[in-house]
Amino acid sequence: MKKELVERLLPGLTHDVEYYEKLYPERDVKNGAIVTRYAPSPTGFVHVGNIFQLYISKKMARQTGGILFLRIEDTDQERLVENGITKIIQDVAPFGIQFDEGALSETEEKGNYGPYIQSKRKEIYQTYAKDLLLKGLAYPDFTTKEEVDAMRKEQENSKRRIGYYGKWARSRFLSEEEIESKLDQGLPYIIRLRNPGDFNNKVVVEDGIRGKLEFPEDDIDQVLIKNDGLPTYHFAHVIDDHLMHTTHVIRGDEWVSSLPVHIGLHKILGFKPPIYCHIPPLSKKEGSTIRKLSKRKDPEMAVSYYHEMGIPIEAVMLYLETIANSNFEEWYLAHPEEDPENFELTFSKIGTSGALFDMEKLLNISRNFLSKISAEDFYQRILSWSETYDQEWKRKLEQEKETSISFLNIERICEKPRKDYAMYSEVKNGMWYIFKDFEPQEYEWQKITNKDEILQILDTYMKEYYDHSDNEEVWFNKVKLCCDTLGYALNMKEYKNNPEKFKGNVADFTTVIRVALTSKSRTPNLYDIMNILGEEEIKWRIEKLRK
Repeated sequence: MKKELVERLLPGLTHDVEYYEKLYPERDVKNGAIVTRYAPSPTGFVHVGNIFQLYISKKMARQTGGILFLRIEDTDQERLVENGITKIIQDVAPFGIQFDEGALSETEEKGNYGPYIQSKRKEIYQTYAKDLLLKGLAYPDFTTKEEVDAMRKEQENSKRRIGYYGKWARSRFLSEEEIESKLDQGLPYIIRLRNPGDFNNKVVVEDGIRGKLEFPEDDIDQVLIKNDGLPTYHFAHVIDDHLMHTTHVIRGDEWVSSLPVHIGLHKILGFKPPIYCHIPPLSKKEGSTIRKLSKRKDPEMAVSYYHEMGIPIEAVMLYLETIANSNFEEWYLAHPEEDPENFELTFSKIGTSGALFDMEKLLNISRNFLSKISAEDFYQRILSWSETYDQEWKRKLEQEKETSISFLNIERICEKPRKDYAMYSEVKNGMWYIFKDFEPQEYEWQKITNKDEILQILDTYMKEYYDHSDNEEVWFNKVKLCCDTLGYALNMKEYKNNPEKFKGNVADFTTVIRVALTSKSRTPNLYDIMNILGEEEIKWRIEKLRK
């Protein structure tokens, strides 16, 4: 196409392709380093599938001495949300995701390969489109929406492939004079690729995760530049990954079907394509079926869910590591004290089918994680969570700091620490009874529900056996003596052998004391709780129950 006509189609461009090739030289990274990117659209919330992708991207870049950068793909201007870039960065930051370069906000960025926001790279894309126009590899398309709809209907009726290709690509056959005439009329247009592909040919792609994939060659005259002057996703990301020297594109498998388009564009533009690595979707078992996690159906899809529930970020990342590589769990069990960052992730160990997202397993990992941190650390985490989600609880924790930490420390520093909590949001219900102003709504009496029997146990124990100065061994021996006096078996085996001989067993007996003091049938070590409550509070609670 002659230069004058191309200038009319894409006016005002100040540079050529060679300028941008020199502006963005090869990166100074060691051989084998992975340069990859997270390239979201600022159109909604970040979901856990994005974090899964980001974990893999970050891990592969870090362990090879490479680079992870943030590129914002905002060419779909109609779907943008206010402060979308800032929200993306705020959503991923708590998960320990830090970018080496890229967008920092709507107005700031770092790195030598920017702008990292696609809408600010408009001239770059138009320059490459201009080059294709000059080479006869692109053309303006004046086809209206109504004409495209009619074409598709005709294709459907004749059972042809749907798309703008071959004889259906009407504008590709326009002469330069006809193009000039349409421009003179002020008709709107887009820029399309004059695709030299042949659908009957096969394209073989070596996916970094899935291995060898084979597709028909793309022959669709893809849209390159829309009528607002901005590029389509396909065109923009190919140019960006080339100029930013991306070595690996790590993305969800919903993009597998686009591989022929992207490989074809790289070939036509004369670029060496990066290695495409398509990760499996996160899926969920629902009854006997397995489906993809859904933004609509599954609250755990949104990263905000983990913040709101107070599930520690470390636990979420540990869980994502277990589903990212099939050998991580075995490695972690063998190296429990080692930093998970030392685990070496490999593409070959990433599954190709859907990764089953098991919420209960994640919560078990979370319980295990929270059981291993110090009581002081746990307290600060709950306090921080409460700052956002429960101000009243935060004030209570601050007022009762020493009591709170003492409670959280029960059965923590031992061979088998308690695993009561999977989330910060569970703690309030699990420890509120430790404070002196608690008002129980109900008591969780178990086997012994007769009030006279309950009061007899409490009266006998408090009057004849309770001494707040006793150590734990003496305390428990006295509990057993009280059990024996009132007709309760001292151990479960004795009770099972002669159930008709006893009112119950020692566990039933101590449960009465536990419920009387806490209202709950299951708590941490009763002796430790009694020490935290103190003698005066213990006597007050039992007297209150009597009334």
